[in-house]
Amino acid sequence: MTVMKKIINTITSVLVALVVTFAVMLVVVRAAGIDVYTVISGSMEPTYHVGSLIFVKPTQTSEIEVGDVITFNLSGSIPATHRVIRIDAENSSFYTKGDSNDIEDRNPVKFSDVIGTPVFTIPYAGYIVTFIQSPQGIYTIIGIGALLVLLSVLPGLISDKSKEKQSGKAPEASHER
Repeated sequence: MTVMKKIINTITSVLVALVVTFAVMLVVVRAAGIDVYTVISGSMEPTYHVGSLIFVKPTQTSEIEVGDVITFNLSGSIPATHRVIRIDAENSSFYTKGDSNDIEDRNPVKFSDVIGTPVFTIPYAGYIVTFIQSPQGIYTIIGIGALLVLLSVLPGLISDKSKEKQSGKAPEASHER
C-alpha cells in the first residue's frame, strides 16, 4: 500500500505544482500589463496556431511598423491579430492582413482600436483555458480536485483500518485538553 500512496502523492504534488505555476504565471503576466488571448481562427497560421494563447503587451501606435503583428478590436470588442501591411498616418489607420489570407482585411484598423503587439505565444494552450472557462471545464476541475483530495486521504484511512484489524481493537482516543 505504501507504493500506491507514494504514487498518488507524487501525482498530486506534480498536478498542484503545475496549477500553481500556471496561476502564478498568469498573475505575473497580468500585473505586467500583458493581456492574454486565445487564437480562434487560422488567419495567422503558421505564425499563431488555432488554439494558441498569445500574450499581448500595450504598444504605442507610433512604435508599430509595417511587418509588425498587432492585436486590435475588430467590430467592437472582438480581438483580432493580424500583420500590418500598410500605415496611413494621415487617417490614423493600419491596413492589416492575416498571414494565411490572400487579401488584406476589408477595413483599416484605427489607431484607437489597437490593443498591442504579441510578445510570445504558447501553442494550443488556449484550448485548455477555453475548456476550463466552460461549465463542463469548471465541473471537471472541481471533480479532479475532489478526486485528488480523496486519493490523498484514502490510503491513510485504509491503512488505519488494516491496523485496526491486525490489532483487533480500535485506536485509542487522545485525552489531551
